[in-house]
Amino acid sequence: MGRSLVIKVTAGADAPERCNQAFNVAATALASGVPVSLWLTGESAWFALPGKAKEFSLPHAAPLADLLDAVLAAGQVTLCTQCATRRGITADDLIEGVRIAGAPAFVEEVLREGVQALVY
Repeated sequence: MGRSLVIKVTAGADAPERCNQAFNVAATALASGVPVSLWLTGESAWFALPGKAKEFSLPHAAPLADLLDAVLAAGQVTLCTQCATRRGITADDLIEGVRIAGAPAFVEEVLREGVQALVY
């Protein structure tokens, strides 16, 4: 089995370039055949909710909603448990295909053999 990628994005609209970069790298890796797990933490937690990615705008960048759709179609998207709780987000609120999980699941993913972890 080849390498896989776990990407943790901590930024949202508060740091748009960093946020968009994380989603762009995730979608590009998937398009290249690399398995990807994208973790939404901090301010990126809001993108687990319907319509929030469509509200994000960054000039000269691929639309965040399109990048998220690509990751949902071919990879895994996880919302941090604590980040969801702090924002009052529940599993019933999420876009279909997004799961909520915490630090134990993140640690398990990044410690698997052949995994590269990136944090944005």
